[in-house]
Amino acid sequence: MSNQSPPCGPVRRKALAVLLVSCAALGGAWADEAWPQKPIRLLLGFPPGGGSDLVARLVAKPLGERLGQNVVVDNKPGAGGNIAAEMLTRATPDGYTLLLVPSGHASNAAMKKVLPFDPVKDFAWVSTLTTYPLAFTVAPQSPIRSFQDLIQRAKAEPGQWRYSSVGVGTAMHLAAEWLQAESGVQLNHIPFKGGTGPLTELLAGRVDVMVDTMTLTASLLKDQRVRALAVTSPKGGSPLQGVPAVADFYPGMVFESWLGIAAPAATPAHVVERLNKALREVVAQPDVRQRLLDFGGQPQASSGTEFRERVQRDILNLRKVVSERKIEPE
Repeated sequence: MSNQSPPCGPVRRKALAVLLVSCAALGGAWADEAWPQKPIRLLLGFPPGGGSDLVARLVAKPLGERLGQNVVVDNKPGAGGNIAAEMLTRATPDGYTLLLVPSGHASNAAMKKVLPFDPVKDFAWVSTLTTYPLAFTVAPQSPIRSFQDLIQRAKAEPGQWRYSSVGVGTAMHLAAEWLQAESGVQLNHIPFKGGTGPLTELLAGRVDVMVDTMTLTASLLKDQRVRALAVTSPKGGSPLQGVPAVADFYPGMVFESWLGIAAPAATPAHVVERLNKALREVVAQPDVRQRLLDFGGQPQASSGTEFRERVQRDILNLRKVVSERKIEPE
């Protein structure tokens, strides 16, 4: 009796092909289920206690619950967030290292002559978490009564009205420069290195206008410590009743800050997709949503493609401001 196997006929070949396809599909499913098998590190380029740190910790716990592993916030402050961003781009792209990316990522890209990474291509953009406009505010006793009033006074007295930001090249600085480009006014920039300096000087009358994020401004408005003139939302989209958007007067000027999650560029697609799904669920969670609203933002998850396009658009717009206003890149 011969031990030789019979020829592999058409029926047998077809069955074998079906079996191989099924195994491949199961292998993909097993791969999806296999991640994550250990805690996930969420890098953050700023110290504990700030607005981005609060959002990172707000999201980390429920995200970990959905993934079945702890998500640990790891603060790596420095260089305007670039230290943490570079760490991400050098991390193994296996889904175990993520980054909370602030909109300052775009202003850094616009202002830096050289970065140790590509600000778009070296990241797998997972989802935004929240968006919020910048706000132009004055002290309660300020003689500036409205946004139109600010523009009129600045045109009548070029360079005499002072605005603050939390540093040269920040989104706040570039937003004010953008306003000057759109309106033709000349304002005097007083930069600070973060902290309470801008508010202290505003209330003391040594600065006329403060430009900052709604995450800071929301609580100040609630306590009536400042008065809002305008926000950088899309036309007709101001979140503050009775306060216009700058775009209501200058339609080209729209800038919304954001916070989102990114992974290293080569992270497997199924990991990015699972992260996106989990983050959408987290942002939709009622308690998380309410906290994000309390922080002055608008809860907003997105697709990875939408997030990437937002980053690209912001970098392009801010680079244009830097060029037109002849701001010297660092």
